[in-house]
Amino acid sequence: MRRLLTSLVIAATVLTAAPAFSMQLVPPGNRNVEQPDVPGASVRRTKGTKTTFDRKYEKVRELLATDRELMAKIRKVSAAYGIDPIHVVGAIVGEHTYNVDAYDRLQSYYVKAASYAGESFRFAYDGENVDDFVKRPQFSACDGKTDSYTLWSCREDVWESDFRGKTVGDKSFPNNRFSAVFFQPFYAGQTFGLGQINPLTALMLSDLVNRVSGYDKLNEKDAGSVYKAIMQPDISLAFVAAAVRRSIDDYKQIAGMDISKNPGLTATLYNLGNSRQRAAALAAKNRASGETAWPEENYYGWLINDKLDELEPLL
Repeated sequence: MRRLLTSLVIAATVLTAAPAFSMQLVPPGNRNVEQPDVPGASVRRTKGTKTTFDRKYEKVRELLATDRELMAKIRKVSAAYGIDPIHVVGAIVGEHTYNVDAYDRLQSYYVKAASYAGESFRFAYDGENVDDFVKRPQFSACDGKTDSYTLWSCREDVWESDFRGKTVGDKSFPNNRFSAVFFQPFYAGQTFGLGQINPLTALMLSDLVNRVSGYDKLNEKDAGSVYKAIMQPDISLAFVAAAVRRSIDDYKQIAGMDISKNPGLTATLYNLGNSRQRAAALAAKNRASGETAWPEENYYGWLINDKLDELEPLL
């Protein structure tokens, strides 16, 4: 019932977005004067590698400033997806400031990706492959959805409502995100390439990336191909751009808001995910109050907006 209500709310929001809102351009800059708190896990991870956020930021900015090949790729892929390249820069800077350290050269990312070639991986939890898991009757509401974004978004909704933190039959499921349970890293600190793309996100965006960039569609049964896509820098950049494009479109279509001029917001959504649900929640809040509440940046997006004077000249 919760899943049905959630789906109806999102559907109704999408259908009523146009008459309920005139398209509103979200103002540039941060809504918060001070940076929101950085999660403890990110703080501990950074301290554990004996570095600081400032040093990590400077390292990734230096990579972008000195690697002309990488910057050319960022500009090209951004044009293909119809977005300002500062959004792709913001996503990369945020990931390498708060989640992983940047390599010194683009070539290092290719070398890292090559180390995965020929490996055999699978997406599973407690011995159950994800492709078998999504055949359970609870996922019947997702049958017939052909676009990868709507299909995997539906499956993620079902996980949240029917499985997360619950015992179903004789099996208990963790109180954690779908992506963390079935698409988890191989070990702590595992990196997923230049764009730090989550495998579930890659599956969601597969159709869009196929249409725009021509890369092969991904399949949950072939985890190796998914990891190849998110580890190879050229393909990974397409998924970064697609993620930004998707979040901008979700906020336009669902909340009647144009966030394309605020890189801190697209960076926030890149970090948090679930742009569809977040746009629907904001739209519902604004309808209920009759006033306009702007989306707000988190710690990750706050940094990008705060550093725009340093990042925009890179382009």
